[in-house]
Amino acid sequence: MNKRCAWAGTRDYMIHYHDQEWGRPVHDDLRHFEMITLEGAQAGLSWDTILRKRAGYREAFAGFDPKKVAVFDEKKQAELLQNPGIVRNRLKVASAIRNARAFLDIQKEFGSFDAYIWAFAGGEPIINQWKTLSDLPAMTPLSDAISKDLKMRGFNFVGSTIIYAYLQAAGLVNDHTVDCYLHPSKKVVMV
Repeated sequence: MNKRCAWAGTRDYMIHYHDQEWGRPVHDDLRHFEMITLEGAQAGLSWDTILRKRAGYREAFAGFDPKKVAVFDEKKQAELLQNPGIVRNRLKVASAIRNARAFLDIQKEFGSFDAYIWAFAGGEPIINQWKTLSDLPAMTPLSDAISKDLKMRGFNFVGSTIIYAYLQAAGLVNDHTVDCYLHPSKKVVMV
């Protein structure tokens, strides 16, 4: 039995997310947009709640295609606010649309969102050496800098804590605890 980060718990979908996604470097712009959107939706809620609604989000937000989301109008926003498959928060729904537009601007300027975001990490994952879940920070100077830059570019629901969670999820920061079988210091054993 492989030892995992304590937050993975015992639910199959959380274990799957931990084992197959969290901390693995993302280089696909649609996945980046999905993760930023979901992390923003999670603000004030548990990740468990958002992960259970992920399929609903994928359907409601056009597979997280920022080109499609960027043109959502008021009618579409009203429709989304009636959708039980997502968190029906007016500010969070409007934020996803606004962020899609800003995301497209970054793609235009840098060629891809991936090129933009990975430049902050020097192009390589930052490998941390946390012993326990309580050692993990909620934010860092890196998440502060990215949050500030994204806000300047028109994003919202991208505070430093949200961005740090995104960096962990997208693998720019590897925060698997050192006792986890997925920490880079371990020989990975497939389950």
